[in-house]
Parts: sequence; C-alpha cells; structure tokens
Amino acid sequence: MSLDTNKLQAPPQARALTGFRTLFYKEWLRFWKVNVQTVLAPVLSALLFLLVFGHTLRNTGEPYPGVGYTAFLVPGLAMMSMLQNAFANSSSSLMQSKMTGNIIFVLLPPLSHREFFFAYLLAAIARGLVCGAGVLLCTVWFVGLRCEHPLWLVVFALLGSAIMGVLGMIAGMQSNKIDELAAFQNFIILPLTFLSGVFYSIHSLPPFWQSLSHLNPFFYIVDGFRYGFFGVGDVSPWLSAGIVAVCLLALSMLTLWLVKTGYKMRH
Repeated sequence: MSLDTNKLQAPPQARALTGFRTLFYKEWLRFWKVNVQTVLAPVLSALLFLLVFGHTLRNTGEPYPGVGYTAFLVPGLAMMSMLQNAFANSSSSLMQSKMTGNIIFVLLPPLSHREFFFAYLLAAIARGLVCGAGVLLCTVWFVGLRCEHPLWLVVFALLGSAIMGVLGMIAGMQSNKIDELAAFQNFIILPLTFLSGVFYSIHSLPPFWQSLSHLNPFFYIVDGFRYGFFGVGDVSPWLSAGIVAVCLLALSMLTLWLVKTGYKMRH
C-alpha cells in the first residue's frame, strides 16, 4: 500500500502557523498553570495599594474635576499591574530557558524570528490583560467607575502590555543570571512605573518635575488609559498614543534584530 506524500505534507504556511501557535500555547500555559502566583498575587497587591493609598489620601482633593482620588487611583493600579506582569512574563521565560538550557528546544524548530517574537509578545500581552482585568473586576466593588471612551482603554491596554512585553524580551536576552534581570527590573522598570502618574496627577508636581515626567514613556501609557475612563487626562490621548506607538515600533525593530541574530541565545 503506497502513501501519498503530498497529503502528508502541510504547506509551509500551515507548518509555520502550527509552530507559532505551539510556542504561544506553551508560553500561555507557563503562566496560567501557576495563576495563583502570576495573576492572583498581582491582583492582591493592587488591592492593598488601593486600600492603603485610597484610605490615607482620599481627602486630598479631586485630581480631576468630579473624579475622587480613589476612582482616580484604580486605572493607574490596573495599568501598573499590566505593565509589570507583561514585562515579567517574557523576561522570566527567556532568562529561565537560558539558565536551564532548554532554550535549545525553542531555537531548533524551524521557526522564523518573527514567529518567535510574536509568540512571546502575544503571551506577554495576554498575561498583562488578564492581570489588568482582574484588578478592575476586584476594585469595582470598592469604587464606581465610568467608562467614557472604551476604545482608548483597549488601545492603551494593548500598547502598554506590548511595549513591556518587548522590553521583557530584551531584558531576558540580555540577562544571564537572576540578579541581572532583577537589576533591570528594580532600577529601570519599577522606578519608571511608580513615577508615571499611577498615584498622582503630574499637575500636582512643581514645574521642573512636570517637565521631567514628560520624558517618561510610561506616563503616556497610564495617562491615556485613565483618559479612557474619565475623558480627561494630563495630555491629549492622541499625543500619548503616538509617542507610545513610536517607542513600541523602535523597540520591536531592535528586538526582532536581536532575535534574528540570536543575541545571547545561541551561545
């Protein structure tokens, strides 16, 4: 009995899609199987921030007209959770794969550098969105939120998670040890996140610090996301979206080149 080999061989596009889907599914399972640590723990941290800051600073006035401090705080906490967890997903996955040596099982299959990049990126975005949604679902019981521009919510949620997923890939490829990745996160990601306007409006700052805040790309992500809820922000959402999109494009081009050259992954 003869076999028709043409029927057994899938077209290149189908084989590529299968490889991409498999890598994405692997990255999805990697964080979802330990969701108590990767999802519930960030939600709990955000709730603690809300309880502490919302209680102690609720009488400081309205950051925006008609918007109380507690309501103002919730979108910032949701976005902070998205940013930190999107970064953690791609960075920790690549670094741990390099440390254990199983990165070879990802590099050996015939996957293009674009498929490699987008599989890790989409998994990071997925974790970021899950964590952000979890924060919003839990905090809505404490404060009523309105949603003036839902489209801007989606845009900045995707842009914010994407840019952090790309930064996580760069950090994961660059780092060979846990302390190197921790330094990247503690001295770059964490300060930029906390100083992005999560807990305050930059209009409450002195002029010098206001100008300095405009150099922080994370500020535009948080401000644009908050605009989607209240219809008001410190800068135009179009300006914020443009700046974040340009940063994402530049970082993505750099990361694609690093993946294509096998930077710190093949040796």
